[in-house]
This record gives sequence, C-alpha cells and structure tokens, in this order.
Amino acid sequence: MKLNATASVAPSAELAETAARLDHAGADGFHFAELMHDPFLGVATAAPGSSRLTYGTSIALAFTRSPTTLAHIANDLQVLTGGRFVLGLGTQIKPHIERRFGLTWDRPVQRFRETVLAMRAVWKAWESGEPLKFQGEIFNLSLMTPAFSPPLPAQGPPPVYLAAVGPQMAEMAGEVADGLFVHAFTTADYVRNVLLPAVERGLAKSGRSRADFQVCLPAFIADTTMPDASAQARNSVAFYASTPNYRGVLEQHGLEDLQPRLRRMTVEGAWDRIADEISDEVLDLFCISGDPAGLCAGFAKRWGGLVDQVSLPVDYWLRHENNPDWKAGSAKLIEGS
Repeated sequence: MKLNATASVAPSAELAETAARLDHAGADGFHFAELMHDPFLGVATAAPGSSRLTYGTSIALAFTRSPTTLAHIANDLQVLTGGRFVLGLGTQIKPHIERRFGLTWDRPVQRFRETVLAMRAVWKAWESGEPLKFQGEIFNLSLMTPAFSPPLPAQGPPPVYLAAVGPQMAEMAGEVADGLFVHAFTTADYVRNVLLPAVERGLAKSGRSRADFQVCLPAFIADTTMPDASAQARNSVAFYASTPNYRGVLEQHGLEDLQPRLRRMTVEGAWDRIADEISDEVLDLFCISGDPAGLCAGFAKRWGGLVDQVSLPVDYWLRHENNPDWKAGSAKLIEGS
C-alpha cells in the first residue's frame, strides 16, 4: 500500500521544502486538491523538492477546463517531474459548475468519459504527428498544428485517475482511466460491494485486470495525540452525511434516514449541532482513530486488499515526521506486511 500526503495550499517557495520533508518522512507521493488554490501550481512549485516522490492532483476539476487544456498542463507537469505526475480529475457537483463557474452541467458521466478520451487523442496526435480526430457526443476536436504540438516526455503521458462516488462513474473510470479516487466519505463495505464491482465491469470492457488499476483513498483520520481530532472528524462526517450525493454510502449500512435529517438541520442553520447526530459507531465506519502506530494497523486491517493508495493530510505527516512509531508503522504498511 502506498501512502501519500495531500494538501490544498497556495503555491509558495516553501512547498519544495515540504516535499523534501515528506520524502524524508517516507511518503510515496504529494498530491494537491483544488479548493481555494490551483492544484497544478502547487505541483509545479513543490516538484523541485524531491526527485523520488510522485506528484499529482487529487483532484483537479475537469469540467472547468477543456480536454486540450488539460492535455497541455498534464504534459508540462509530466516533463517537469521527470515522469512522476498523476493527473487526478473530478467533476465537482452541478451547483458549483453552473453557479460558481458559470458553465454547463450536462451528461456528467459521458462528459467525464469524453474528457479523458479526447485528452488521450490530443496526446496521440502529438506523439504520432497524425491529424487530431476526436468526435464524441460532447467534444469534437479536429485541429492540431505543429506550432501547438509539444514533444511528449520519454515516459509518455501521465496516468489519469478519476474521482467517483457512485457505480456509474466508477465503471466508467475502470473502462477509460488508470485509477480511481474514492471519496473520503466512504466505507470499506461500500468500496467492496459497490465501487470495486463497478470498476471490474469497466476493466472488463477495456480488456484489463485489477492489477492494471489503482484505487486511492483520501482517508478520514482522528489522530488521538491531538486533543480535538475526534471532534473535527465527527464534524466532517456530519457535513458529508448531510449531502444528498453521498446518501448511497449511508444506504449500504441502513443509515439512509440520517441524510435528510442532517440536511434539514443545515437548512435551518443548525451547523453547530449536526455533529451531535453522529454516533461513535457511525464515526468509526468512516474514520480510523488512533495514535501513529494504531492508525497504521487500522489501515492495514480495514483497507488492506481493497485500496492501493491512502492519502493523509500534509500536516499529519509533518507532525510525525520524526516519530519512530509512525515511521516504523508506515514503512511496514507500505511494504504490505
């Protein structure tokens, strides 16, 4: 199992130093999420800090960028990192695409699928010199002149991982992508019973096996060496549990009534009380708690054999970078023991 660090921070010169510290702490990768800051700039500023780490976006928004734009950005970062870049893409939800970005939300599964296929068609045109030709239901690309065709790095285009919450997106990711980002608001049963079977169906369509595909989890954790960790985790679980998009995860455990109840509370403005609705048993479904050694054991027990990569917040890595229990436990987990 690979262990990555994830962040959503403003690009700065300090990110290269952070990457060097993560390398020293034993992390496998350094990934950037698109929240308040551009994740591609984060990768670019962090990359000089380590020649070993994998760098990636987990995730960048696909529907706010054209396939050709994504192809250019990903190619440049693949070159910059020496072939150690992972392009992680997600869709965001309809209100944000329409009301925050002023763009169109239409046939999201098909749009996401074509984004990947059109991007690969651009890379193929650059590599072969043949005319660009991609015709889909949403995207039609037919113009790529030499002036706009950069050379591909020796390692080829970067792998593409897609974020998915439901089975339709997961199946599509298995068909056209190289990996899947599971949402943090998930459980082992949901991954095992819903997402992985969907991925397998997609892989079968593309003639590949599970060994050709990475499943990645950005994990909810409660570091018990921090006094407010459990309360913060409980708040996060309550927030996501109130969202209709994630009700399917709750249904897997017979908790579907929790979502509309929490939703009503958020509409009423009772944000300070929603965490009280999350019992210890529900929190444990979504969050692994413990000290550094206990967290590693928890990941191995719950997620071993289900996911290939786990991402933890950067501040957790830096807080424990010299902790011998964390170093020993994480090394053992990475080795698959």
